[in-house]
Amino acid sequence: MNAQITQPKVRHLRVVKNIILKLSIILSIFVLVSCGPPPSAPLLPTNFQSSIFSSADNCAACHDNLIDSSGNPHSIVKDWRATMMANSSKDPLWIAKVSSELKRTPNIKDEINDKCSVCHTPMASVESKKSSVAPNILASNDGFLKEDNPYHKQAIDGVSCTFCHQIKATEDFGTEAGMSGNYAVDSFVNLVDRKLYGQYDNPYVQPMQKRVLFTPTQSDHMSKSSLCATCHNLKTPYADASGNLVADKEFPEQMPYSEWQHSNFDDDGSSPKSCQTCHMPKISSTKISNRPRHLSARFKFSKHNFLGANNYMLDIFKNNATELGVSGVDFDTAIRDNRAFLKTATTIDIEGQSIANNILTVTVKVNNLSGHKTPTSYPSRRAYLHLLLTDKTGKVVFESGKTNANGSIVGNDADSDSLSYEPHYDTINSPQQVQIYEAIMVDTDATLTYTLLRAKTYSKDNRLLPQGFNKDTANADIAVHGNAATDGNFIGGSDDINYQIDISEASEGALTLKIDLNYQTASYQYLQDLYKDKDLEEVSRLKKYLDKSNILFETLSSQTKDIAH
Repeated sequence: MNAQITQPKVRHLRVVKNIILKLSIILSIFVLVSCGPPPSAPLLPTNFQSSIFSSADNCAACHDNLIDSSGNPHSIVKDWRATMMANSSKDPLWIAKVSSELKRTPNIKDEINDKCSVCHTPMASVESKKSSVAPNILASNDGFLKEDNPYHKQAIDGVSCTFCHQIKATEDFGTEAGMSGNYAVDSFVNLVDRKLYGQYDNPYVQPMQKRVLFTPTQSDHMSKSSLCATCHNLKTPYADASGNLVADKEFPEQMPYSEWQHSNFDDDGSSPKSCQTCHMPKISSTKISNRPRHLSARFKFSKHNFLGANNYMLDIFKNNATELGVSGVDFDTAIRDNRAFLKTATTIDIEGQSIANNILTVTVKVNNLSGHKTPTSYPSRRAYLHLLLTDKTGKVVFESGKTNANGSIVGNDADSDSLSYEPHYDTINSPQQVQIYEAIMVDTDATLTYTLLRAKTYSKDNRLLPQGFNKDTANADIAVHGNAATDGNFIGGSDDINYQIDISEASEGALTLKIDLNYQTASYQYLQDLYKDKDLEEVSRLKKYLDKSNILFETLSSQTKDIAH
């Protein structure tokens, strides 16, 4: 009898409890979205709170203005603001390229918007899809980048704190199925259940729960390279000559994680180093929040300055800060730190030289110290050798790889002919030959292309391989293409090039040999091809910025040697 009376009461109490819970959730979301953060967090122009994400502005109050154990100041959000991660959606080169791709392959505009937004505007992409709104990027198309778009603030916050720290370690995490932007972020029924993952155990949860309604949660996956692979191993769809999507086929646009896996730096390799080890240098000891004051210091904290190679674009942000919405950001420090970081990526050795019959033969070894190909990622990038030989009077005896004032390279076939490219060399004996480490795309008709959504494969990929990389066992996504595939001197970790130089007209006396390995984020012909669409506002804006750019190239490494003559 008692049991028969109790069961309906229990069910009734559960129903009432669920109703109360749902009402509290709705009220929490209403307060959070309508009122923004608590009064202690001043509302900034980019500030937002949603049921899934929170802007970086809301993190800065506690996670900036820190002091490490050595007395050095650092700030997590301020460091991040000067990176390409923070500015992924403001990047004028990316915006121009998206507009061009949409113009050239309009039949696959939905695929373009989806694939580009999922990593460049991830919070806007997630929230629009959960609202059954198809991703749309460009402001000119009423997309995320337009100020009155409902997901604009989520979009312009870039790859932000509460996006990365909410990526879950699902079964697909670290596999191909979890890459190319196929991350998992929860839809929370209860805001109190929102988790932000971090590397440290026993986090102090109350301040974050109270301030931004997130619960800090320890998870080892935040320190793994596979987290970066979520977006930085990327395959893209492509169209045929008629502009139609080629079904069930994708192009390996950038594969640094797979390159790393095929190197000595992989977790199971002889010299394991994660992406975070190099790109997020560690502080030995520091507090990671400025409140409450009694917090203990944490050890081996990874800085959020995301060191990289794209000073080219950071310089554009610096010089056009007001127009690009990045005023007050310390790009000078970011450029300086990136430049120092780039100096650790490669070295050059002059291994030997000999003179016979007025021919100087020099062997140059270029060493790749990075955990992936150099250069890696988006295939607009190139590194190239500039060799300059002068006699004692200063006269140029031989020069290969000189950079022109417009960013083109003397002797590079691609920069003079849009349907050609410079081959990979084992021996160079003419000033019109230059060693360029790059990836050259071809379309479904095997024709050279700079249109990403037409790219099917590569006809040349001789980017410097990381140590331990075996080109004979590399899969198709990271394969070597062109002459380098059969060059016995092009191996994991290095490339040897022989220069044969006629010195018959050089003055008697010592010769000076100088060799630089230079790097460009965007090759000359890549930009010339993009400028074909300068009728598009986004492309003409980019050209305006680049015409005033201060950085034509970065020098990765250099070597000088005097040679008796």
